[in-house]
Amino acid sequence: MPSLYAQWMYDWEHRLTSVDNNRVVRPLEWGVDWAQQWPCRNGYALGYAPQNASPEEAERYLREFNRRIVANSDEFYSYKTPTDFRLERREITVCSTREIPDPKLEEKVRGTYAEFLRFTSPVHTPYPENNLVNARWFPAQGRRAIVVLPHWNSDAISYAALCQLFNRLGIAVLRLSMPYHDVRRPAEILRADYAVSANIGRTIDASRQGVIDVRCCLDWLEQQGYDQLGVLGTSLGSCYAFLAAAHDKRIQAAAFNHASTYVADVVWHGQSTRHIRRGIESHINVDRLRELWTSISPMSYFKQFARWPRKSLIIYAKYDLTFLPEFSRRTVDEFVRHGIDHKVVVLPCGHYTTGETPYKYMDGWHLANFFRKAFRE
Repeated sequence: MPSLYAQWMYDWEHRLTSVDNNRVVRPLEWGVDWAQQWPCRNGYALGYAPQNASPEEAERYLREFNRRIVANSDEFYSYKTPTDFRLERREITVCSTREIPDPKLEEKVRGTYAEFLRFTSPVHTPYPENNLVNARWFPAQGRRAIVVLPHWNSDAISYAALCQLFNRLGIAVLRLSMPYHDVRRPAEILRADYAVSANIGRTIDASRQGVIDVRCCLDWLEQQGYDQLGVLGTSLGSCYAFLAAAHDKRIQAAAFNHASTYVADVVWHGQSTRHIRRGIESHINVDRLRELWTSISPMSYFKQFARWPRKSLIIYAKYDLTFLPEFSRRTVDEFVRHGIDHKVVVLPCGHYTTGETPYKYMDGWHLANFFRKAFRE
């Protein structure tokens, strides 16, 4: 039986999860057309994807593609540096994912302005909004800078206070809008559903784009004279941050704010992704889904991650119903098994309650203290 504290925390997590009532259950789509521009093609020409494939053929095609990607991941996550980097000053907007946006948040930012890094993503999608990368710029003097990746379905102003805290420590920050999030969200959707969904191929493509966009941000930071670079990701952002660090030796410090093993396990067992599972569980089980998303799962790339020395921080929550604690502990075991320099923090809260008082202050302190020490050392 859970303790009174545990039950209180689980009840709080359920209430916070229920705030968003506009989740859409979508049917399984194989999305093989999204593979047309991927590398690791095994001799197939760019632009090729099976046409009118049966479900069995589509699954086999994507499963084999995942195996090639994992075996040649440096190629899959490679890119050409954009040539159109520019800073754009504009009014801050919330870009809420809720059915009814919070008017207090809207009023809070009305009439305020900030600088945003914009550039064309090397990964092209059918959505013009998504193809133009957006990263809010929090400058600081010195040589230290990090890229911050928010959680799935975050609005456009989340993590601003944390970025400002890093600024006070002399660390510059690019707060990246992940694929299909806030200003990159296509007009046809209210939430960032296309980042993780029942469309197998599109979810892989979004993850690849997220990783490559992070690496492009590092390119721009280097051009500005920053040479001590790090990355911080929360929830889905944590997954992208790990994949980026596994394929980019410039990342000297990496913080994973909620960490898990396989994308499929989170989708299948997590509280916030129940609507995705409902759309696919009559067609596929978790073991098959894990194979189809191995190419975007941290567990596939610890060997690559361990290639370069860096400091890492893993934060997970004891009462997490979205990134289950047993998955986080398995992730920690992999850090230990591969001899990776790391620190572990376990928060006495859940996934959503990490963003609530007092836990958000605990979380922020650990993150800020980690980067302050990691860069100094």
